[in-house]
Amino acid sequence: MRAGSVVLIIWLVIGGFAAAQRHYFDDADTSCADFGTLTLTIVAGPLNYFGVNPKVHCETPQPSK
Repeated sequence: MRAGSVVLIIWLVIGGFAAAQRHYFDDADTSCADFGTLTLTIVAGPLNYFGVNPKVHCETPQPSK
């Protein structure tokens, strides 16, 4: 159990580094798609360095006029 936890933490830290290198933490104005892409990049972890470039496309509901 302990080894799995350590691997998971290292996996997520590597994903955080990948997101930082792509400057996903720089923008304070975050949309649904930006947040999804950031989260997916962190979860993908080391796969980012093997060509995985996750992108999320979503639209938030707009207020009625």
